[in-house]
Amino acid sequence: MSDKLRVGILGATGMVGQRFISLLEEHPWFEVVTVAASARSAGKTYEEAVGGRWKMDTPMPEAVKKLVVMNVNEVEKVAASVDFVFSAVDMSKDEIKAIEEAYAKTETPVVSNNSAHRWTPDVPMVVPEINPEHFEVIEFQKKRLGTQKGFVAVKPNCSIQSYAPVLTAWKEFEPVEVVATTYQAISGAGKTFKDWPEMVENIIPYIGGEEEKSEQEPLRLWGKVEDGVIKKAALPVITCQCIRVPVLNGHTAAVFVKFNKKPSKEELIDRLVNFKGVPQELDLPSAPKQFIQYLEEDNRPQVKADVDYEKGMGVSVGRLREDTVYDFKFVGLSHNTVRGAAGGAVLCAETLKAKGYITAK
Repeated sequence: MSDKLRVGILGATGMVGQRFISLLEEHPWFEVVTVAASARSAGKTYEEAVGGRWKMDTPMPEAVKKLVVMNVNEVEKVAASVDFVFSAVDMSKDEIKAIEEAYAKTETPVVSNNSAHRWTPDVPMVVPEINPEHFEVIEFQKKRLGTQKGFVAVKPNCSIQSYAPVLTAWKEFEPVEVVATTYQAISGAGKTFKDWPEMVENIIPYIGGEEEKSEQEPLRLWGKVEDGVIKKAALPVITCQCIRVPVLNGHTAAVFVKFNKKPSKEELIDRLVNFKGVPQELDLPSAPKQFIQYLEEDNRPQVKADVDYEKGMGVSVGRLREDTVYDFKFVGLSHNTVRGAAGGAVLCAETLKAKGYITAK
């Protein structure tokens, strides 16, 4: 019997579920033992259920091919087979909230890629390098749910990963106003070019709900735990536009920043390249050695050259320069389905294990 923690993937057949499975292949701490999806996939082997819809660049891991897909709605049955679950279910927001809490109430921790619980006051929404202290709110959530070990934790939206870490690295200079335009890959919509041929040679200047998430979620990351809930920060004020572009993987952001204490360019670069957090200090399995890299070339970061920096778990920044209206502007790039989705959730789970929140049942 393996001494690894037993993991279930809820919503295992979708693109993010597939990314979880590919990232967890040969993970030193976690082993995928259960895959769950909708009733139409239940009873089939994982290989049969996915069929020709495997969307990863690497082959489907042999270890999961013959796993029989369970019905995600059979909560007690799925929960009995695992120590914790990753959630990537495709349901309505209310259904997601209900099913994630149902799993938590079986004493099964839930680490979710979904947006449904991001604003639940006692659910931590965490980028482990930025706000691991928000995991403290789990104790208050457990009291509400009536659990000893079960809880829900989430990661934020993929759109903010290319600039929220950067602004965090600069917090001593007190950013007060931010304008960001994100250029977002089609995999963020769970699509490939084969699925979405109208995206070839096209951009769409609208992604439903994305601008609100991009403006508000960083403020929750920078908030404080008070009276058992997370209170969001007031500053900086952020305004965003979010555009879908013909790129498979990689969200790019063009960002303008105004500071209360204007730094030099050299100070800003220094803070970026030296920025680290709990994952780096604990040397967690999925943690990038260097979270943020700064690229001096005028034409970087580029998706083709830089999206896989630190196996997709790092952030690339370039084109930092003074601005005529704001203080500085820069371009950031992050991998939306690795750091921005499944990989970010895996790093959250590693942090939760390291801090004793996730243990074997």
